[in-house]
Order: sequence, then C-alpha cells, then structure tokens
Amino acid sequence: MGDENKTAGGENKAGDEMKTAGDENKAGDENKTAESSAKPRKRILLVDDDREIIESMRIALEAEGHEVLIARDGNQGLALSERENPDLVILDMMMPKRSGFLVLEKLRRTRPVPTKIIMVTANEGGRHKAYAETLGVDDYIRKPFAMDRLLNSVNRLLGI
Repeated sequence: MGDENKTAGGENKAGDEMKTAGDENKAGDENKTAESSAKPRKRILLVDDDREIIESMRIALEAEGHEVLIARDGNQGLALSERENPDLVILDMMMPKRSGFLVLEKLRRTRPVPTKIIMVTANEGGRHKAYAETLGVDDYIRKPFAMDRLLNSVNRLLGI
C-alpha cells in the first residue's frame, strides 16, 4: 500500500491524507511555500520513541514551515524543552526512561509560562485521557490519527 493513505501510528486508512515527501504536486508545493513563509516560524518539540511516527510528524510539520526538534525519550524531551524553549510539545504517553505523564507533570510544575502540549497515544483508555487533562494537557490525540487532525490542533494551539 502507498504512503498516501498512511496515518501516523503506522496503519493505513483509506481517505485519510498525510503529507509525506514527494506526494504533493509541484503547484501544491509552491502554494505551501508561499503560505508557510507568511506564517511565523514556530518551534515544535516531538517526544516519541517510535521513529516512523516521529518522521511522519516531522515531515508534515516542516512542510507547514515549523522548526522541529526531536527527542526519543522522556528524559531527552525534558532536557530539550529546558534548553530550547519550544512553542509546542507533542508528547507520546508511553516511552522509555520517563513516561509522557511524568514529562507533562514536570513541564507544568517548572515552567513559569505553560508550554502548549499535545499528548499522542495508542492507549484507548478514557482514564488516561482524564489523567492527562488533570495534569493540564492542551489536546489529547489517539493513534493512529490523520495528520490533518494533528496539524489542526497545532495551528489552533499556536494561534495560527
């Protein structure tokens, strides 16, 4: 199956479009470049241990004109967040070394101005979503998801 029907999370889902390298026509690329240059460039930190999901999100976010930082586990995510001060963090729930919940909790306790945070997870339990909301997550997205769903959330939270 082609990448044009692939969603973040690795599953193919007919009808859901995801931006990937090489799947947009040239005119679409020119329009995207003009649009993204008009938008302010935002720094987005991706914290996830799944390389395919990171790469899918990175491609889509960079196509929208954002600067993307990548951390492969919760500890790296916290360190990069402190050093780079991103405008938005996209955070996986289940990761090695430090879970997304622990990262979210620490970011909420230590930042004078709260960073916008989107949590992404394959976990379908409503209990986890409720817990993330009590910790102050700004949006909660279940994997697999259409890339448009993520981009809409990113734009909304960044005020774009």
